[in-house]
Amino acid sequence: MSNSAVSEQVHSIPNSPLSPRPFSFLDLKAQFAEIKDEVLAAVHGVLESQHFILGPEVEQLEAEIAKLVNSRFAIACASGSDALLLALMALGIDTDDEIVTTPFTFGATAGAIARLKAKPVFVDIDPATYNLDAKKVEAVITARTRAIMPVHLFGLAADMDEVAEIASRHQLPIVEDAAQSIAARYKGRSVGSLGTLACFSFFPSKNLGGAGDGGLITTDDPELAARLRILRVHGCPTKYKYEILGLNSRLDALQAAILRVKLRHLQSWTNARQRNAERYRQLFTESGLTNHVVLPSQPAGWDHVYNQFVIRVEQRDLLRDYLRRLGIPTEIYYPFPLHTEPAFAYLGYKQGDFPEAEVACRRTLALPIYPELKAHHQAAMVNAIHDFFALQH
Repeated sequence: MSNSAVSEQVHSIPNSPLSPRPFSFLDLKAQFAEIKDEVLAAVHGVLESQHFILGPEVEQLEAEIAKLVNSRFAIACASGSDALLLALMALGIDTDDEIVTTPFTFGATAGAIARLKAKPVFVDIDPATYNLDAKKVEAVITARTRAIMPVHLFGLAADMDEVAEIASRHQLPIVEDAAQSIAARYKGRSVGSLGTLACFSFFPSKNLGGAGDGGLITTDDPELAARLRILRVHGCPTKYKYEILGLNSRLDALQAAILRVKLRHLQSWTNARQRNAERYRQLFTESGLTNHVVLPSQPAGWDHVYNQFVIRVEQRDLLRDYLRRLGIPTEIYYPFPLHTEPAFAYLGYKQGDFPEAEVACRRTLALPIYPELKAHHQAAMVNAIHDFFALQH
């Protein structure tokens, strides 16, 4: 059947009579119901203390995250975007410096570089993992290169052995964008301990998400840690002593208290995401869909934590519309590669410069993967995808 014929059939399907949707792309209410009493007790404790900015709750969260990722130091801040910006500021990144990164990521990755008037230098992605293709990094390194910023996308670590080898050869620091990958591991080592600095996000949709924005940076370098602690409080080592130009990027104690509760559940939630991923793999295989659908890669030695479960299909937009009309939710991460976005037009890149990233933006689709997702919802998802492809024959 032709694409146009399939499109006609898809658009002839009435919108689902089920309202609201039979299930959500992400159900934070289900997570909250599980830990409600713990969270309310933690919030009450902060309100009783009346200590709202930084303080003991934040310090304890920092210590707990540092232990989790096997890092000497952890410095909490106001958001994952700020974590990236602060990490680069701590390294002294300045005008016209170059940072090597990927165009297939959230805008904050390259945005933090651009905010400092430095230049994001993109390299294409590995089409299997969607992470920066380490084999292409060395070709773009110049005398102005100051760091490499790999992104551990969707919960899977980048190929850090090769990145580390290149960084060592050129004496460059590595800044891990680990916003989506807390608790992921790479060849036995934790994401967050694989570079010079690592940046995490606690945005509510993350595997460890707060009740608002929040972020954190890890490092083994005591000088960088000390600098970060100053940078996040306006550049003041002591009150009203402005040593360097910093930011107001402090984590609230309320967020830290909630995150500490959630941290106790992170491993069980991670296990549930991994079980859901394995169930998807089994369902797709049993449905005979693996000729039509490319499933997420999980290389040997990588522990994927599935912040997203991203498939690749040629008729992505048509499939998504078909599922939407059945009341089945999906998301696209990301519809446009950064080198084609208006905000980065000044870099001079053009369509076709990074073909793998461009293909990923056209063909990838994220399916629900949150820990509380029901098995029958996953089965409904895969059955609907099977029916979509059956329309083409």
